[in-house]
Amino acid sequence: MTKRLLPAVTLIASLFFVHAAVAGGDVASGKVLAYTCLGCHGIESYRNAYPSFRVPRLGGQQDEYLVAALRAYRNNKRPHPTMQAHGNSLSDQDMEDLAAFFQGEEAVLDSVTKDSVGGLEAARACLACHGEGGDTVIPKPATLSGQQQSYLVHALNQYRDGRRSGTVMSVFAATLIDEDIASLATFYSKQAGLHTSPITE
Repeated sequence: MTKRLLPAVTLIASLFFVHAAVAGGDVASGKVLAYTCLGCHGIESYRNAYPSFRVPRLGGQQDEYLVAALRAYRNNKRPHPTMQAHGNSLSDQDMEDLAAFFQGEEAVLDSVTKDSVGGLEAARACLACHGEGGDTVIPKPATLSGQQQSYLVHALNQYRDGRRSGTVMSVFAATLIDEDIASLATFYSKQAGLHTSPITE
Protein backbone atom coordinates (compact mmCIF):
# COMPACT_ATOMS: atom_id res chain seq x y z
CA MET A 1 0.00 0.00 0.00
CA THR A 2 1.37 3.43 -0.86
CA LYS A 3 2.60 5.67 1.95
CA ARG A 4 0.09 8.42 1.14
CA LEU A 5 -2.82 6.08 1.96
CA LEU A 6 -1.49 4.60 5.21
CA PRO A 7 -2.52 7.48 7.55
CA ALA A 8 -6.08 7.32 6.25
CA VAL A 9 -6.31 3.57 6.80
CA THR A 10 -4.98 3.95 10.35
CA LEU A 11 -7.58 6.59 11.17
CA ILE A 12 -10.38 4.51 9.67
CA ALA A 13 -9.42 1.59 11.90
CA SER A 14 -9.41 3.81 14.99
CA LEU A 15 -12.97 5.05 14.35
CA PHE A 16 -14.75 1.72 13.97
CA PHE A 17 -16.47 1.95 17.32
CA VAL A 18 -17.70 5.54 17.22
CA HIS A 19 -21.46 5.16 17.03
CA ALA A 20 -24.41 7.38 16.17
CA ALA A 21 -27.50 5.34 16.89
CA VAL A 22 -30.59 5.16 14.76
CA ALA A 23 -33.64 4.28 16.81
CA GLY A 24 -35.51 2.78 13.89
CA GLY A 25 -37.99 4.12 11.40
CA ASP A 26 -41.48 3.38 10.20
CA VAL A 27 -41.53 2.27 6.55
CA ALA A 28 -45.15 3.31 5.96
CA SER A 29 -44.51 6.82 7.25
CA GLY A 30 -41.28 6.96 5.26
CA LYS A 31 -43.14 6.05 2.09
CA VAL A 32 -45.42 9.08 2.55
CA LEU A 33 -42.50 11.39 3.32
CA ALA A 34 -40.54 10.06 0.33
CA TYR A 35 -43.01 11.55 -2.14
CA THR A 36 -40.92 14.72 -2.36
CA CYS A 37 -37.60 12.86 -2.49
CA LEU A 38 -38.68 10.67 -5.37
CA GLY A 39 -39.15 13.67 -7.65
CA CYS A 40 -35.38 13.40 -8.14
CA HIS A 41 -34.25 10.14 -6.54
CA GLY A 42 -37.05 8.10 -8.07
CA ILE A 43 -36.03 8.81 -11.66
CA GLU A 44 -33.16 6.72 -13.01
CA SER A 45 -30.31 8.87 -14.33
CA TYR A 46 -31.93 12.14 -13.16
CA ARG A 47 -29.28 14.86 -13.10
CA ASN A 48 -28.53 17.61 -10.63
CA ALA A 49 -28.50 20.84 -12.62
CA TYR A 50 -25.31 22.46 -11.31
CA PRO A 51 -22.87 21.04 -10.80
CA SER A 52 -24.03 18.34 -13.16
CA PHE A 53 -24.06 14.81 -11.74
CA ARG A 54 -26.57 11.98 -11.57
CA VAL A 55 -28.45 12.07 -8.26
CA PRO A 56 -27.51 9.17 -6.00
CA ARG A 57 -29.41 5.91 -5.93
CA LEU A 58 -30.98 5.44 -2.51
CA GLY A 59 -32.70 2.07 -2.89
CA GLY A 60 -31.08 -0.41 -0.49
CA GLN A 61 -28.81 2.18 1.12
CA GLN A 62 -28.14 1.50 4.81
CA ASP A 63 -30.60 3.34 7.04
CA GLU A 64 -28.02 4.57 9.56
CA TYR A 65 -25.97 6.10 6.79
CA LEU A 66 -29.03 7.83 5.27
CA VAL A 67 -29.91 9.38 8.62
CA ALA A 68 -26.32 10.57 9.06
CA ALA A 69 -26.36 12.11 5.58
CA LEU A 70 -29.64 13.94 6.19
CA ARG A 71 -28.34 15.26 9.50
CA ALA A 72 -25.19 16.47 7.75
CA TYR A 73 -27.32 18.49 5.33
CA ARG A 74 -29.37 19.88 8.20
CA ASN A 75 -26.20 20.83 10.08
CA ASN A 76 -24.64 22.45 6.99
CA LYS A 77 -21.82 19.90 6.86
CA ARG A 78 -22.83 19.04 3.30
CA PRO A 79 -23.46 21.79 0.75
CA HIS A 80 -26.55 21.49 -1.42
CA PRO A 81 -29.25 24.18 -1.09
CA THR A 82 -32.17 21.89 -1.89
CA MET A 83 -30.99 19.09 0.38
CA GLN A 84 -30.14 21.52 3.19
CA ALA A 85 -33.63 22.99 3.00
CA HIS A 86 -35.14 19.53 2.95
CA GLY A 87 -33.02 18.43 5.90
CA ASN A 88 -34.13 21.45 7.89
CA SER A 89 -37.76 20.51 7.30
CA LEU A 90 -37.36 17.02 8.79
CA SER A 91 -37.47 15.87 12.39
CA ASP A 92 -35.13 13.12 13.57
CA GLN A 93 -38.03 10.68 13.40
CA ASP A 94 -38.84 11.79 9.85
CA MET A 95 -35.26 11.04 8.86
CA GLU A 96 -35.40 7.59 10.43
CA ASP A 97 -38.71 6.87 8.68
CA LEU A 98 -37.33 7.96 5.30
CA ALA A 99 -34.20 5.89 5.85
CA ALA A 100 -36.24 2.81 6.69
CA PHE A 101 -38.27 3.24 3.50
CA PHE A 102 -35.28 3.66 1.21
CA GLN A 103 -33.30 0.84 2.79
CA GLY A 104 -36.20 -1.60 2.46
CA GLU A 105 -36.33 -4.97 4.14
CA GLU A 106 -32.58 -5.54 3.92
CA ALA A 107 -29.73 -3.14 3.26
CA VAL A 108 -27.47 -3.66 0.26
CA LEU A 109 -23.88 -4.17 1.43
CA ASP A 110 -20.58 -3.85 -0.37
CA SER A 111 -19.09 -7.29 -0.94
CA VAL A 112 -15.88 -6.08 -2.58
CA THR A 113 -12.74 -8.03 -1.67
CA LYS A 114 -8.99 -7.65 -2.16
CA ASP A 115 -9.23 -10.07 -5.05
CA SER A 116 -12.01 -8.14 -6.78
CA VAL A 117 -10.21 -4.78 -6.60
CA GLY A 118 -7.15 -6.29 -8.26
CA GLY A 119 -4.48 -3.68 -8.82
CA LEU A 120 -6.67 -0.70 -7.94
CA GLU A 121 -4.54 0.53 -5.06
CA ALA A 122 -6.86 3.30 -3.88
CA ALA A 123 -9.72 0.82 -3.49
CA ARG A 124 -7.72 -1.29 -1.05
CA ALA A 125 -7.97 1.50 1.52
CA CYS A 126 -11.77 1.56 1.01
CA LEU A 127 -12.19 -2.11 1.89
CA ALA A 128 -12.08 -1.57 5.64
CA CYS A 129 -15.50 0.09 5.48
CA HIS A 130 -16.80 -0.37 1.93
CA GLY A 131 -15.82 -3.98 1.42
CA GLU A 132 -16.53 -7.50 2.53
CA GLY A 133 -17.30 -7.43 6.23
CA GLY A 134 -18.08 -3.73 6.20
CA ASP A 135 -21.47 -4.46 7.74
CA THR A 136 -19.72 -4.74 11.11
CA VAL A 137 -18.33 -1.20 10.93
CA ILE A 138 -19.83 1.37 13.30
CA PRO A 139 -21.02 3.96 12.36
CA LYS A 140 -22.45 2.47 9.18
CA PRO A 141 -20.68 3.69 6.05
CA ALA A 142 -22.43 4.34 2.76
CA THR A 143 -22.87 1.41 0.43
CA LEU A 144 -20.99 2.33 -2.75
CA SER A 145 -21.68 -0.64 -5.01
CA GLY A 146 -24.07 0.29 -7.78
CA GLN A 147 -23.94 4.01 -7.01
CA GLN A 148 -23.94 6.52 -9.85
CA GLN A 149 -20.41 7.09 -11.14
CA SER A 150 -20.70 10.85 -11.52
CA TYR A 151 -22.19 11.17 -8.04
CA LEU A 152 -19.26 9.25 -6.52
CA VAL A 153 -16.83 11.61 -8.25
CA HIS A 154 -18.80 14.59 -6.97
CA ALA A 155 -18.90 13.27 -3.39
CA LEU A 156 -15.21 12.38 -3.27
CA ASN A 157 -14.26 15.80 -4.59
CA GLN A 158 -16.39 17.44 -1.90
CA TYR A 159 -14.69 15.40 0.82
CA ARG A 160 -11.28 16.18 -0.65
CA ASP A 161 -11.77 19.95 -0.83
CA GLY A 162 -13.48 20.19 2.55
CA ARG A 163 -16.99 21.07 1.42
CA ARG A 164 -18.16 17.91 3.17
CA SER A 165 -16.78 17.71 6.66
CA GLY A 166 -16.94 15.87 9.93
CA THR A 167 -16.18 12.31 8.84
CA VAL A 168 -13.19 10.05 8.29
CA MET A 169 -13.82 10.45 4.55
CA SER A 170 -12.38 13.96 4.68
CA VAL A 171 -9.03 12.56 5.78
CA PHE A 172 -9.07 9.69 3.31
CA ALA A 173 -10.11 11.81 0.33
CA ALA A 174 -7.30 14.27 1.00
CA THR A 175 -4.88 11.53 -0.04
CA LEU A 176 -6.54 10.98 -3.43
CA ILE A 177 -5.51 12.39 -6.77
CA ASP A 178 -7.93 12.91 -9.65
CA GLU A 179 -7.02 9.57 -11.23
CA ASP A 180 -7.78 7.77 -7.95
CA ILE A 181 -11.20 9.38 -7.72
CA ALA A 182 -12.08 8.54 -11.31
CA SER A 183 -10.94 4.93 -10.88
CA LEU A 184 -12.80 4.43 -7.60
CA ALA A 185 -16.02 5.89 -8.99
CA THR A 186 -15.85 3.70 -12.08
CA PHE A 187 -15.06 0.57 -10.09
CA TYR A 188 -17.84 0.89 -7.51
CA SER A 189 -20.44 2.04 -10.02
CA LYS A 190 -19.95 -1.21 -11.95
CA GLN A 191 -20.61 -3.42 -8.93
CA ALA A 192 -24.04 -4.91 -8.31
CA GLY A 193 -25.78 -3.09 -5.50
CA LEU A 194 -27.91 0.00 -5.02
CA HIS A 195 -30.95 0.74 -7.15
CA THR A 196 -33.24 3.65 -7.91
CA SER A 197 -36.33 3.46 -5.73
CA PRO A 198 -39.51 3.52 -7.84
CA ILE A 199 -41.91 6.42 -7.53
CA THR A 200 -44.70 5.35 -5.19
CA GLU A 201 -48.41 5.87 -5.83
